Amino acid sequence: MGNGYGMGFGGIFMWLFWILVILGVVWLVKLMMVGRDGDLPSESSALEILKERYARGEIDRDEFEQKRRDLED
Repeated sequence: MGNGYGMGFGGIFMWLFWILVILGVVWLVKLMMVGRDGDLPSESSALEILKERYARGEIDRDEFEQKRRDLED
């Protein structure tokens, strides 16, 4: 049946299929873990979040300074 070639072409295609399935799963997991900017997500520090809120105008300078001092204590 195998004409002396072990598993034959069917076995090669079976291995190729499973390798592609595994690579596809790895690619999907990596895709789900990557953030919008293309980097892996990282936790922002409280000070970075505070600076972003100030830059967007969500808080005024006095509130920013007060919260910054609270974080540094």
